[in-house]
Amino acid sequence: MDVLQELYETVLSRKEAQVEGSYTCYLFEKGTDKILKKCGEECSEVIIAAKNKKNPETVGEISDLLYHLMVLMVNEGIPFNEVEAELACRSEKTGNLKQFHQVDRDS
Repeated sequence: MDVLQELYETVLSRKEAQVEGSYTCYLFEKGTDKILKKCGEECSEVIIAAKNKKNPETVGEISDLLYHLMVLMVNEGIPFNEVEAELACRSEKTGNLKQFHQVDRDS
């Protein structure tokens, strides 16, 4: 089992059996809005750390974001293997660059 799968299983176990003093349990108790807020905060922190070219900090913030995304997945009943399967499908695609619309900024 890889580290992300293990993290997912740990988060899932916290949802099933509340552990006193657990931050994960606290997030589940507070609900979807709190979990989404934390995902947004962590995403912003990843952006800022990366923009500032602080790789060790960026690694930490990415780890925080992945953790909070796992909490969101468990909260929403999204199995880890569904995300894994989607990523596997996407990794098989080539030449799938999306076309971006050009905006005429002069008008």
